Amino acid sequence: MIDKKTEYIYGTRAVAEAVKAGKQIEKIILQQGLSNPLITELKDLLVERKIPFQLVPLPKIQQVTRGNHQGVVAWLSLVEYQQVEDLIPLIFDKGELPLFIMLDRVTDVRNLGAIARTALCTGVHAIIIPEQGSARINADAVKTSAGALHSVPVCREKNLKLAMEYMKGSGIRIFAATEKASLPYYKANLADPCCIIMGSEGEGISPEYLKRADEQITIPMKQTVASLNVSVAAGVILFEAFRQRNA
Repeated sequence: MIDKKTEYIYGTRAVAEAVKAGKQIEKIILQQGLSNPLITELKDLLVERKIPFQLVPLPKIQQVTRGNHQGVVAWLSLVEYQQVEDLIPLIFDKGELPLFIMLDRVTDVRNLGAIARTALCTGVHAIIIPEQGSARINADAVKTSAGALHSVPVCREKNLKLAMEYMKGSGIRIFAATEKASLPYYKANLADPCCIIMGSEGEGISPEYLKRADEQITIPMKQTVASLNVSVAAGVILFEAFRQRNA
């Protein structure tokens, strides 16, 4: 069954049919300890389609819905996810120079929505997020983006490291935005094909991604604060990229 007020569906058959129909699934939770032929069939289907799911206690499911959930709840994606390796050739074929923004552990949906809104304004070709550990693209994210999430492609990647290597192999330079860098963002060449990585406000960019970046850039500030809001920082850098590309 579909809950019309939200973006989730529940019930074993409803979720199985959505998966078989090729619907993009954001997240699936299954009740712990539940064992019956339909659940087993659904689990096998999810494994076959490489769709991750999480086992949770019954109260967790009941927090989502009191309907006849049968121990299964799935959230449908509100956008159609892309793959970065599919987009890059299309961008070059149009005679454009790719501009991507990659979000590492950005879990606040409103930050994601605000970044998407700026991305649309500045000509970003796609937002890249990890399959795990990222804000869900839910109704709040779409609302905050003022609909931009329906216009800017979103690439949800299982492995950000592989996505980075693919971009680098395609001639796309990787810039990691970090307060620990010494190169001001406005001195970086953002006019050529590039991807800008933004990390969470609390933890920043993962070390494994920092070391794979071609350059690290920073936003100089008159007074030191703990960190800028990630959507604000992304806006500063993306509008500089826009300026350079339209100079």
